Amino acid sequence: MTIHVHHVDHDLAAQVTALRHGTGAYLLPRDVFSVRGDDATAYLQGQLSQDIAALAVGASADSLLLQPDGKLSALLRVTRVDAQGFVLDTDAGFGDTMIARLKKFLLRSKVEIERLDWRCVALRGAGVETAAAGLRAALAEAGVLDLPFEWNGWHGVDLLGPKDVVLDPTAGLLPEGITSCGRDAAEACRIASGIPAMGSELTDKTIAAEAGGLVERTVSFTKGCYTGQELVARVDSRGNNVPRRLVGVLGGADPDADRLAFGMTLHAGAEHDPADVPDVVTDKVLGTITSAAWSPELDTWIALAYLHRTVEAPGPVRIRSGDGLGGARPARVALLPLIDVPGNSS
Repeated sequence: MTIHVHHVDHDLAAQVTALRHGTGAYLLPRDVFSVRGDDATAYLQGQLSQDIAALAVGASADSLLLQPDGKLSALLRVTRVDAQGFVLDTDAGFGDTMIARLKKFLLRSKVEIERLDWRCVALRGAGVETAAAGLRAALAEAGVLDLPFEWNGWHGVDLLGPKDVVLDPTAGLLPEGITSCGRDAAEACRIASGIPAMGSELTDKTIAAEAGGLVERTVSFTKGCYTGQELVARVDSRGNNVPRRLVGVLGGADPDADRLAFGMTLHAGAEHDPADVPDVVTDKVLGTITSAAWSPELDTWIALAYLHRTVEAPGPVRIRSGDGLGGARPARVALLPLIDVPGNSS
């Protein structure tokens, strides 16, 4: 059993190293849509938090799509493909919600929205410019979108295009020098980099200011009005002082015994004498884990979690299983990102 675990860890470590310092490729599941028409620019400008009118052809930007009350419908990327056409993509499984929300305010606008049978392959790491140059040139010639990616010092590009052109990296057809990587490696890098995802960190209850630097990345404060703007502006004018914020969690160093998982709860304070620790009923929940992974980079379990502002970060916390069973164990919360990428800092 130990040999098996070590083999998996070695493979995971090699993939994470490629995604950071070499060139790693993984399938990034996305729902992709075309939005085009005479009114497409004006319509998206009134619905998205980014300045869509200012996007040059070929340029892309991350944006929020909000409900009228300012809560989140989707974090998406918008790419202008020509004067009247855009491609919108979001985390897989959330496209229908995104489009339903967009269509709600469409009324008589001359805009056509169509789902695209496209695939996204993420290339990440310090070696992308060199190792992937040929692949990127060939796909660009076939009309594939080559979209730069950078978030908290993690760099790369996303190749977004038709499934018959953008091949699945797990099919073993990658050029030499590019490592095919799995979901566990991608998640370990995402969490260590403090990047929120739809369905875990980002839900229809999320206020954008809670999720790290999301507002700075996705909101233009110089454009005109858009749906849901009022809450974003109000929270910003108050210094983004929200009741909870996204933090990193550093757990234990045993891959099996110290596992962190979605739904585990965070509680104030360090490890106490067992006699002093409150029982599960009276131990106030001050945070919840939203994503977790084993990190070969940090040699520990890591997680993203929302934590109440009354708890200091960085600092000690205690973790419970979230099901009301078992005792509490010590961990630390930290500011994001959990890791600085040497030579890749933004």
